[in-house]
Amino acid sequence: MSPIAQPAATHICVCVCTYKRPAALKRLLAELGRQETAGLFTYSVVVVDNDQARSAGAAVQEMREAIGVPLKYDVEARRSIALARNRAVANAEGEYLALIDDDEFPASNWLLTLLNTCNERQVDGVLGPVVRHFDETPPAWLRRSRLYDRRVNPTGTPVYWKEARTGNVLARARIFAGDPAPFRPEFRAGEDQDFFRRKIEEGFAFIWSADAMVFETIPPARWKRGYVLRKAALQGATAALQPNCGAVSIAKSTIAVPLYAIALPFALLFGQHRFMTLLVKICDHSGKLLMLMGINPVREEYVSD
Repeated sequence: MSPIAQPAATHICVCVCTYKRPAALKRLLAELGRQETAGLFTYSVVVVDNDQARSAGAAVQEMREAIGVPLKYDVEARRSIALARNRAVANAEGEYLALIDDDEFPASNWLLTLLNTCNERQVDGVLGPVVRHFDETPPAWLRRSRLYDRRVNPTGTPVYWKEARTGNVLARARIFAGDPAPFRPEFRAGEDQDFFRRKIEEGFAFIWSADAMVFETIPPARWKRGYVLRKAALQGATAALQPNCGAVSIAKSTIAVPLYAIALPFALLFGQHRFMTLLVKICDHSGKLLMLMGINPVREEYVSD
């Protein structure tokens, strides 16, 4: 009697883009090697190095044997997070793609939780929370400002594209099918928001899972006020490229900048965290307005550590 053929296990490909963060990448890969599967799926990892000097190559080679998970390495020499993401997607195989950033690391049940939620709710993709993590104690003003905190949405909550990120997501591979460039390179940042906006408009459904935890390491380089403010200005400049940046959005920013500027001295009376929170909002709105006037508020290609 012939043996009964067993159905092939679901396969998830984890896509990681990296740029000059070998130590953080090794931490991520080590945690990916510890993922619980409950026998429900197999998984592999694709790492795309966005550094033409292949600075991640040695780290990937070291971890390839250590984690015991199929690991593919590729390089996108052109400096662009969107192009790197596109190359990662092009290298991916399987019914599902998971995306996570190189400065993050997941809980051991991360993939299992995302997959179960996706199947139980019959949706096209699931996003999870990204929780800040400090290896060292940061300044008091940074902790109290909560600038790196992100809202944790209850499981099942529909995803609104403005909150969508690729730092913690599982999506069915079919949503990428037929699109050689799902992430648009004209975005220096916010290419993930643009991706989810378009996919939601196409009718794909994404929800949140509160239990699929990923932790983002915030190193000392990101504690600097200059970094935080440049990042805010870039975020504002990116917002100017979104189709919802119409008359109402422009009017809000035009009113917000002078009002927040007037309030700055008073905010300082309540502490550095209040002052910096308000200054970040000013840079965000100013970045949008400057970009709309044809002035690039952040000359560097990316705001990096």
